[in-house]
Amino acid sequence: MASGASVSLSDKAYHAVRDEILRGQLRPGTPLSRRRLARQLGMSVLPVTDALRRLEGDGLVESRARAGTRVRVPSEKDVRELYELREALETQSARLFAERATPANRQELVRLGKQVDALFDRMAEDGNDPAFRFSVHSRHVELHMRIAEHAGSALLQRMIERNHVLILNWLFDVAGRRTPLPPGFHSNLVEALISGNAERADAAMRAHVRYGVVEVAGQVSALTPEEWRERPRSRRPVSRAPLRSIRVPNK
Repeated sequence: MASGASVSLSDKAYHAVRDEILRGQLRPGTPLSRRRLARQLGMSVLPVTDALRRLEGDGLVESRARAGTRVRVPSEKDVRELYELREALETQSARLFAERATPANRQELVRLGKQVDALFDRMAEDGNDPAFRFSVHSRHVELHMRIAEHAGSALLQRMIERNHVLILNWLFDVAGRRTPLPPGFHSNLVEALISGNAERADAAMRAHVRYGVVEVAGQVSALTPEEWRERPRSRRPVSRAPLRSIRVPNK
């Protein structure tokens, strides 16, 4: 049975590495050394290994036998399939929100939509601060999860969470988006959702999800990480260049 301390260390490693990926500090293709991460986090390799396994399940990292682990390098196909899944789940979420949300739910969404637009506007002007970008995308995920929550379907909400559609959208957006979002992008979506018209909410969410997918898919497909080489079979010690130092925040 795992102790509370080991679970806590695994969670700490998981969130530390995930946050660096979503901040854009660990770019697609960056190799992830378990030993190096363990040293930087001040823990053993075991919880780091568990954290990387969880991140692989999330779709944020990938491993290959005898080649190691790295931040996932998404393909154009990955991006398009993610957007297709997100569209299917979130358009239904929008329809149910329009039909079921309470007046208080609608007021909350209006407030969140304005906040998210203001944050994205600021990021377009000066988005060089990784911590600020992280806060912007965190609030964006919160907005979409509120829609799912107030749609009144716990199963639909769990599907959005378990398929990591918003987290992967975040990763692809950080890696591929170059053009700023239009003014009022989220407020316009919210206006359709609070209208009470399910068809209008569906159409607005569909357009919202599809916006910019061509640009993001194209930018992501142009990523050129270093070649992912297999480790040599020799048991003799192999000299390797040191991995680039990364900053992993304490949680």
